[in-house]
Amino acid sequence: MPRLLARTLRALLVTGLLATAACGSGGDDPAEQLAAAAEAGELVVYSGRNENLVGPLLEMFTEVSGIEVATRYGGSAELAAQLLEEGDRTPAAVFLSQDAGALGALQDAGRLEQLPADTLATVPAQYSSADGRWVGVSGRSRVLVYNPDLVAAADLPKSVFELTEPQYDGKVGYAPTNASFQSFVTGMRVTAGEERTRAFLEGFRDNDPKAYEGNALIVDAVNEGAIPFGLVNHYYLYEKASEAGGLDKLTARNYLFPGADPGSLVNVTGVAVLAGKQSQDAQAFVDYLLGEQAQTYFAEVTKEFPLIEGVQPDVPDLPPLSSLQGPKVDLSQLDSLAQTLALLDEVGLT
Repeated sequence: MPRLLARTLRALLVTGLLATAACGSGGDDPAEQLAAAAEAGELVVYSGRNENLVGPLLEMFTEVSGIEVATRYGGSAELAAQLLEEGDRTPAAVFLSQDAGALGALQDAGRLEQLPADTLATVPAQYSSADGRWVGVSGRSRVLVYNPDLVAAADLPKSVFELTEPQYDGKVGYAPTNASFQSFVTGMRVTAGEERTRAFLEGFRDNDPKAYEGNALIVDAVNEGAIPFGLVNHYYLYEKASEAGGLDKLTARNYLFPGADPGSLVNVTGVAVLAGKQSQDAQAFVDYLLGEQAQTYFAEVTKEFPLIEGVQPDVPDLPPLSSLQGPKVDLSQLDSLAQTLALLDEVGLT
């Protein structure tokens, strides 16, 4: 694992960014609660997806399997730092990560078990670890959300790199502290190189982009006409459409940059069994996430791309996952978060 990344992840832990992580079963000391849960035979899961999103899914798993789950929630990078710090002492058996980068970091550190070949074969190879240490469970694409009342479809940029041009000055929203934005920048670094990525970020900065605290706020701003464009994940528009009663109730629309453009990076939520924690219960959890019930949950509730055959997203105009191109990248290489954060800080986009 790159030393800079290791230092950054451990720094996140030391500076207290894990304070927001919580044990799903409650208690004054989450670490003690989780240790007690593991001792009692419960499956301890560290989840980089938030409780509102995956809590119901974990309850469904318990109902189906009879396996009790104790969960610690937090940011994926912060939880990866926690796992590195705990090492073999961790009570966790499974790590559910919001993105592939945190999984790649733990893989590089030798902290993940090898998954069975039949588990890995459940999803397309590009959405799992080439080393067989983690497997994707849902997919999401980066998109440019835009307002058709403010810009014609024919005038949309052909590449994310065009957003540095004068006509986009002050017109693009982004979420600089969001993990998905940071993964997008990491993907650009890996595929387009450090020099071109720095040039893009400097040009983007000079074009006065509008910073928001999250993707949902960007979609709101675009839909309301406050800005014409926003860099987000695809499913935020569809979640808002579900709340509004349908996509036809909204003005905003998603746009996928064509070809292998970094602006259309397809990332995954992934799951891994931690080193030394292989068990029937841990494997049952992984298999459940790749089963029809969980994949349908991702399709219908979170509006993400299911990764197994036979389950389709519950979004009428969403293109099939197989039709998406995006940059060709080993998703484990998105582990170079430290370098991305340093670069964003250097160019003033944090």
